Amino acid sequence: MPLYFFRIRNGRFSGASELGTECPDRHAAWTEMTSVCADMVSGISRKLKQNSEWQLELLDESKQPVFRIRIVSETLD
Repeated sequence: MPLYFFRIRNGRFSGASELGTECPDRHAAWTEMTSVCADMVSGISRKLKQNSEWQLELLDESKQPVFRIRIVSETLD
C-alpha cells in the first residue's frame, strides 16, 4: 500500500511527518486527510491571526504534494 505523509505550513513554520500513513488509493488518502483536518480545524481557527494562512498538505512517497487544504484569513477593509 502507498505511504502518504502530512505536512503543515503556518506562516514561516513548515513541518512534515516522518511517520507515513498507508492508504490503498488516492480516494482513501483524501478521506484520511479530510478527517485529520476536521479534527484539527477548531484549534487552528481559534489561534489564526488576521491576514495569515494555514495549510495541510498530503505528500506522496516521494514527498511531493498530492492534496492541499488551506485556511486563509483576510482583512477586507
